[in-house]
Amino acid sequence: MGAKTASRLAWSLCAATLVVLALSLLLILLGSSTPVSRGGTPWRDHAISLAGLVGAPILGGLIAARRPHNPYGWLWLVFGLGLALQSLAAPYSAYANVMEPGSLGAPQTISHVLGLGGPLALSVAPFLLLLFPTGRLPSRRWRPIAWASALSGAGVLLLNLIFHRPDTVGGAITAATIVVVSLIFVTIFLSALSLIVRYHRASGVERQQLKWVAFAAVLTSLFTIAQLSWLDQVLGKDLWNLLETAQQIVLYASIGIAVLRYRLYDIDVVINRALVYGTLTATLAALYLGGVVLVQRLLLFLTGQESTLAVVASTLVIAALFNPLRRWIQSFIDRRFYRRKYDARKTLEGFSATLREETDLQALNGELTRVVSETMQPSHVSLWLRPDTTGKGSQAD
Repeated sequence: MGAKTASRLAWSLCAATLVVLALSLLLILLGSSTPVSRGGTPWRDHAISLAGLVGAPILGGLIAARRPHNPYGWLWLVFGLGLALQSLAAPYSAYANVMEPGSLGAPQTISHVLGLGGPLALSVAPFLLLLFPTGRLPSRRWRPIAWASALSGAGVLLLNLIFHRPDTVGGAITAATIVVVSLIFVTIFLSALSLIVRYHRASGVERQQLKWVAFAAVLTSLFTIAQLSWLDQVLGKDLWNLLETAQQIVLYASIGIAVLRYRLYDIDVVINRALVYGTLTATLAALYLGGVVLVQRLLLFLTGQESTLAVVASTLVIAALFNPLRRWIQSFIDRRFYRRKYDARKTLEGFSATLREETDLQALNGELTRVVSETMQPSHVSLWLRPDTTGKGSQAD
């Protein structure tokens, strides 16, 4: 397949996936206007959720069009198409059977076929981790994991094709479904470990590519921790859906930048800032909520009624703690994750202080040699002093 043909095919699959997502949103919008749908999930929430899926086909289209020989972009196209088909299955069935009965043909059959998109996306998921970023396995030792992923994915697709809900049939069918689905999740976990193996073996560009995935993983972990901390209940469903969509978009953008190798070496700064401000935000939110609850309880115990004083006091405390806490978190993260750069910076700061106070040239020579050895870590260090030809003392180059 030529480059132009591959590019056209990639963008055609991307466009088809976006059309499926648009049809899904259209059916949800039409169904929400009928009296039967009152009391259901608002269509805006569905729209926000679908917006988080748009990045998958666009990411796949970009990678497949620019790197047609790398299967990684095509995997994202298949993954995005599977999620889009799954998102259309429920609205199609609901609209054809409940909202406007008889308006769409073969609702059960078509919704069943569309529902295969979910198992299709699940079967592709291990390879999105296992083949990043080169489109090849880390080594031949990972071939059994690839075969296990492929066979278990094919099994899930086959079971869902033959049976509408294989997990509810009972007997051997349900047991087989549980086994193959569990095997897929095991391969997903092992595929995630392959990224760690790649990172330790990689160097140069590939290591920077893996750092972008690490950045996305940090954001995903922070988002998961926030959700486990019931922060979604505090912020409200609408705002939380927006944050979830934003997190998914950042994930797609990080992978796209990594594979397409655009400004890779900026990632160290991005990861550092994400760690610092993500931790800072979570800490301040916990302190704020804890302060509000504690002061409210105290006021209720002392006065017998609640007051806005708790909110005001907690806000003032958070404002006062922002800069000191940010500096402490920055220092902690630098020491823990960027130890070499942290030590080099501290060494240079100490040398700058020595330059302001030391006047002995020989002492400065030794100090300069030590600083270069600690910060640059060369195999050999020597200092050459240019002979004094003016009679005013030695000069160091």
